[in-house]
Amino acid sequence: MSNIKEGRPPTLVILTTEEKNELEKRVKGYTYSKRDSLRAEIILLKSQGKTQEQIKEELKISRRSIMKWVNRFLKIRLDGLKDASGRGRKETIPVDVVNTIITKATQPPRNKNKWSTRLMAKEVGVSQTSVLRIWQANDIKPHITKTFKLSKDPNFEIKFWDVIGLYLNPPEKALVLCCDEKSQCQALERTQPGLPLGIGHIKTKTHDYYRHGTTTLFAALNYIDGKIISTTQDKHRHEEWLKFLKQIDKETPLDLDLHLIVDNYSTHKHENVKKWLSKHPRFHMHFTPTGSSWMNLVERFFLDITNDVIREGSFVSIKELEGAIKNYLADRNINPQRYVWKAEGQKILEKINRARQKLGWDQYCEGN
Repeated sequence: MSNIKEGRPPTLVILTTEEKNELEKRVKGYTYSKRDSLRAEIILLKSQGKTQEQIKEELKISRRSIMKWVNRFLKIRLDGLKDASGRGRKETIPVDVVNTIITKATQPPRNKNKWSTRLMAKEVGVSQTSVLRIWQANDIKPHITKTFKLSKDPNFEIKFWDVIGLYLNPPEKALVLCCDEKSQCQALERTQPGLPLGIGHIKTKTHDYYRHGTTTLFAALNYIDGKIISTTQDKHRHEEWLKFLKQIDKETPLDLDLHLIVDNYSTHKHENVKKWLSKHPRFHMHFTPTGSSWMNLVERFFLDITNDVIREGSFVSIKELEGAIKNYLADRNINPQRYVWKAEGQKILEKINRARQKLGWDQYCEGN
């Protein structure tokens, strides 16, 4: 009879595809702590059939740690790799100091527009890291400012629903065209060539430039298919706008009605424009509320072409800039990109009304 005792069979860890992917992400990801990556690696090695001794040698940790995280994983899977609640160093910052950090964040310091973590830490006598942690926990972001503007248009809701209705329920046998002009497109030539993007260094460009004039881009975004009708002009008076309307008339099927979404720029309402529109009844004008150009989806396209072409380019002439714009639009119309309105109109109005209440809108309008 043999005196050799059989050892305990190794613990078997079998992973689902989702668990394996998540653990591999924790091991390789830069956003995870070293502690989380180590725990994930223990489970991955164990799932590969490695023994405690092999894992111990590879990761340079104790068998006790290996057993702890394997057992917790087997018991409650991925949740077992989290720290138990209540563990770790207790908060040492007094409650009144925490409340001061939160309250003062909304009250700019003397002669400054906003707090920084360094300034706040010096003000209340805690570390910069503590201030950052408290702000993050309470979703306080003094370094970020968002822009907004509330319309004073007395017919705001009527115009609002008129435009939103075209997006949410486009009329049949018609095109919805979001139209506007992007003026002051500058042909800027950098004074020296820039260095291209490469491994180990970022793209560069000189801070100074030569000005070679400006051009105006007229654009009509087809809401249905995302294609753009466009032209460039050296000015943006009612004469140029009228030329663009005639271009739209030529480049769209004559049997379709045209619903144009435009802003309240005076050029769009000039008497000569009105006379021409009266002779072309298939054109239907829909004006966004005053101060609400964000409702016109062509503005989203203008942001794209600014970032993709105009702002980053270096142009020796207006002609070169206009050529770059036309090439960009030609490529875009081959594979057009739609901008789809998804926001619910009622929720937007509720948000606007909340802002008006916070501002004391009635008193503000009376004073302005």
